[in-house]
Amino acid sequence: MELPGFAVAVWMFVCLSASVVGYPNGKVREACSSMVPCHGGSPQLSPEHAITVNGTEFKPGDSIEVHLSGPDFEGFFIQARDAERLDSPAVGSFVLADRRRSQLLTCGRTKNSAVSHTSKAKKKDIKVYWIAPGNAPKHVQFLATVVKKYRIFWVKIPGPVVSQPDVLSPTPHLHATSEAMSTSHPVSYISKPFSASGCGIVKFCIRSPTNCDPGSASCFFLSFQQEESSVFIEMSGPSEGYLAFAFSHDQWMGGDDAYLCVNEDHRVRVSAAPLKERSHPLLDSENALEDVSWRLADGVLQCSFRRSIRLPAYKGRFNLDTSYYIFLAHGEVSEGGLIHKHRRQPLVTDGLYNVIGLPQDIGGSRAPRLIKAHGALMMVAWITTVSIGVLVARFFKPVWSHSFLLGKELWFQVHRILMLTTVMLTSISFVLPFVYRGGWSQQAGFHPYLGCAVMALTIFQPLMAGFRPSRHAPRRQLFNWFHWSTGTTARILAVVTMFLGMDLPALDLPDPWDTYAMIGFVAWHVGTDILLEIHSYCLVRKVEVIDDDRVQILQSLTSAEAEGRLFKQIVLTIYVCGNIVFLVAFLIAINQV
Repeated sequence: MELPGFAVAVWMFVCLSASVVGYPNGKVREACSSMVPCHGGSPQLSPEHAITVNGTEFKPGDSIEVHLSGPDFEGFFIQARDAERLDSPAVGSFVLADRRRSQLLTCGRTKNSAVSHTSKAKKKDIKVYWIAPGNAPKHVQFLATVVKKYRIFWVKIPGPVVSQPDVLSPTPHLHATSEAMSTSHPVSYISKPFSASGCGIVKFCIRSPTNCDPGSASCFFLSFQQEESSVFIEMSGPSEGYLAFAFSHDQWMGGDDAYLCVNEDHRVRVSAAPLKERSHPLLDSENALEDVSWRLADGVLQCSFRRSIRLPAYKGRFNLDTSYYIFLAHGEVSEGGLIHKHRRQPLVTDGLYNVIGLPQDIGGSRAPRLIKAHGALMMVAWITTVSIGVLVARFFKPVWSHSFLLGKELWFQVHRILMLTTVMLTSISFVLPFVYRGGWSQQAGFHPYLGCAVMALTIFQPLMAGFRPSRHAPRRQLFNWFHWSTGTTARILAVVTMFLGMDLPALDLPDPWDTYAMIGFVAWHVGTDILLEIHSYCLVRKVEVIDDDRVQILQSLTSAEAEGRLFKQIVLTIYVCGNIVFLVAFLIAINQV
């Protein structure tokens, strides 16, 4: 007889634990079905908040603006459901208007089918966009749960009903309350994601990442399929702004034939546009594109159209029976349809391709080969050769002072070889961006300025070493100080320069992985340096000075250092292996962009 009471207590504990003072972060998936917050108490009866929409009719693919407003509230939960079966799962998907105050949730099997708050900060209104799915019911009603305070909330506040055209009005109790006009327009709607099944067989395809599924939310996809005297083109990718591709005679933007799918207030405009240098594209008023279709769902933009292989009547349109470099880009669109510059470097094919020639399934690269080589060589130089060379010079003089290579002490020869290798790699790498850009880059921020400073210090360091005084010369101490300070400054500036360079559009390694990896390398090097410093300090402590009748008994510092030879060699081996791991990780990342 104790079990029911115990079960109730457990249920209350789980419920209260999950709610955490009323889901302050908005993660309310547990309430997807009932829309009831697990706060305890009963919901209020008379709603203070209202839902309005900007249309009463919709077709699959249409976007409807949904607005929740009223007195200050902390939390909310919005869904759209079949108006004739309000206990059914959520219908359609949402797109956010303000990511700071709202977030998308997945209820059931439908992605982004609900919207909730991101924090318990007070708010008076929320605006989102609902995208009608291809299999939408005839009538859809919006519902909202609103939390004013922890114990004061309203559940399933009824909102307007929107219906598909040419459908009888819903039953009276489902009437819409919106006074806004319908947003219905003729739409050619793509009912499902594109397929890559014909790529390399009947279609010429470009995919990024390579071999990705066009139905994936992270896949950029572009395909061309010849149909008699025209080409049918499909393009999709994760973008809430625009997707674009362009045919180009070279790998530089400008003088190209571009085609854009632009999200304008959750309707997609598909148009051609000539690209002149690096200016904003101007969409053609005379559109040579046919059979235009689009879809915008789950953060993925899809569009398809057909154009003739030759368009002699349209100035600026390239013939499609010629080979071109192909660009694929995406970016943001502001209110008014202004197209912003892409934040990421466009995907560019590695060669010239004829899209109606032999069907192929290829990838591309967002980083030019010269920029990849620039990044790779700098990583090799400043993650491996410099770091190892510095540790050898600083901590291995006593360990390798009695070993010789080509007539010089072993530590010195290893240090010199590694540093000269650094100078060579840095010099080659330094030239590559200038070769690629054809001069100075105005788009790279502080990166090129710091790079020039690093290059100057890298050249100055071996020149200064060539004039070093003899070991016992009075100026040797001054030389040692300058040599150390110049090298340390170069290493610090090099790390800062690499931090900045990894996020430049021309390379743009995966974020935030690149930052964490570089922080990890710095921590790895500093940690090893500190460990060896502590070890050296402990060896120095072994030097005992006993002053007894002015007789000093000294333990040899050299022999004390020799005692730590095995420890230092083990640390160096582990350090080198760790550096190689970091280097390989960065080189793989550079190769994949």
